[in-house]
Amino acid sequence: MEWQEVRPGFMDTSNRSTKIHVSELRVGMFVSKLDRDWLETPFLVQGFMIETPEEAQTVAEHAEYVWIDAVQSKWVPPEHRSFVEVPAPAKKTYINKVSARKEHGHAIKVFRDARRLTKTLVDDIRLGGTIDTEQAKVTVRGCVDSILRNPDALLWMTKIRDEDEYTAEHCLNVCILAIAFGRHLGMSENELEKIGLCGLLHDVGKMRVPPEVLNKPGPLTPKEFNMIRAHTVLGRNLLLSTPGIFDAVVDVAYSHHERMDGMGYPRKLPQERISYYARVIALVDAYDAMTANRCYAPAIPTTQALKNIYKDRGTHFDEKLALEFIKSIGLYPPGTVVQLHNDMVGIVLEISQKYRHLPKVILIKKGEVPLEKEQVVNLADVEKGLLAREFLIKRALKDGTYGIRVAEYREKGLVFRAAVP
Repeated sequence: MEWQEVRPGFMDTSNRSTKIHVSELRVGMFVSKLDRDWLETPFLVQGFMIETPEEAQTVAEHAEYVWIDAVQSKWVPPEHRSFVEVPAPAKKTYINKVSARKEHGHAIKVFRDARRLTKTLVDDIRLGGTIDTEQAKVTVRGCVDSILRNPDALLWMTKIRDEDEYTAEHCLNVCILAIAFGRHLGMSENELEKIGLCGLLHDVGKMRVPPEVLNKPGPLTPKEFNMIRAHTVLGRNLLLSTPGIFDAVVDVAYSHHERMDGMGYPRKLPQERISYYARVIALVDAYDAMTANRCYAPAIPTTQALKNIYKDRGTHFDEKLALEFIKSIGLYPPGTVVQLHNDMVGIVLEISQKYRHLPKVILIKKGEVPLEKEQVVNLADVEKGLLAREFLIKRALKDGTYGIRVAEYREKGLVFRAAVP
């Protein structure tokens, strides 16, 4: 049973559903279930409010019957309320406005500008300066605009890394991933800007940690370990003195290393005191860190990172959000290097909303041997019987495997060609 606080002390819950024909849908109804798997539809959240007649029409195009939730109200004492039961914003359903291919060229410019602004912001803080709030908000707004059009193009860019600029690129990647995850969760545009800013600034405290400790490749001494952990307090203090910053951004910088089992830092908070945004950023932060080469640990494939998150759901991470994050990212997010069963190797370009395990891939090599001509293949054609099953993905690989580095393909520009016949 899920609760949502609608006024102080009163919680609304939905535990009664009614099956209706889509012709009966009206504005204000909450659709909790469809007569088909949600993966077969363009809807990125399972459960949403019908806010316009157009949204009702869109549902009618993809389903014949839906289930509508009825709502009850109940007083719940403060000691029994918890953040996990209170979703951040009202859910909103998004549909991609353009294809990833069309958005790709624009996303490259957005990413370059955002990376430059983020590096400037981080360098200023490292040198003792203050946070440029307006610059940070401009960076986030550009990312939100691109992700609302189509998230795949900008998510592809998060695979492009420079190990010498890890902290700045990690902050930007967490921003992008948080916005994309927020879109999946149904956050409003205003909430997407807030969660993006939380992601961009979550690690600002690390800029006040000595670089020789922050970038130490070997084991840390107990003193050095405590210095690293202090970045949460340093970040909170820095943001508290910054005008124009949302309270949520301060909280996330302070609390994104807290855990559901109460074993996190710096305060060992019980789960009911960990905010919704901090739970979101904790997931995104861990995922991006695991899939990047760090000074003390090599990158792991996306599939292994998601397995780790699944294993730690309910202890380290919020269980419901962890499952939603895995659903949001998918097994093979854009920019993942993959190997097919026919030994072809390439890079994932775009995710199919209907067949999420069958993305579009640019094929580059067959094993170690480069193809005569790189080609784009839509693996969803396997499901349609247009491609042999040997085109199914066998495994995800780390960036750089078989000499395929995502950054190099971004720099020289991707060329989209016809699908393999």
